[in-house]
Amino acid sequence: MIIIADTNTFIAVALNEPEKGMIISLTEGHDLVAPEVLPFEIGNALTAMMKRNVLKAGEVISAWDIVQHIPVDLRRIDIGAALNIAIKYNIYAYDAYFLECALDLRSPLLTLDRQMKGIARKIGIQVME
Repeated sequence: MIIIADTNTFIAVALNEPEKGMIISLTEGHDLVAPEVLPFEIGNALTAMMKRNVLKAGEVISAWDIVQHIPVDLRRIDIGAALNIAIKYNIYAYDAYFLECALDLRSPLLTLDRQMKGIARKIGIQVME
C-alpha cells in the first residue's frame, strides 16, 4: 500500500520522538510517498527548531542524516489544486501539498497534525492512526 507521509512524521522518527514506534509500525512493509518539496520542508523545520534552541547544529545534521535513510518516493503534485485546498481551508500551501498528493494517489495520509487530519477526513482522505 502507498502511504502519504507528512513532514512531521519524518522528523518524529529522526528525533526519536514518542510517536516514532507508532509511525514505524504503521508504515512497515508499505511504500512511503510525499510531495517533492519534502526535503526542503524537513530542512526548514530542522533549522527552525535550531533557531528556537530546540536543537543544536549537530543535532540538525544528525537528524537530516537519519531522514536520508528513510525510503520515500517524491512526487510532483498539482500546485494549483493544492492552492485551492489551502485557500478553502485556510491552511499553509505546504500542508495542502500533502493533502493533494493523498487525493491524487487515492492513498491514506500519515500525519501528526490534528488540523490536517480533520481536513483530510472532510475531503475524503483516509487518515492512518
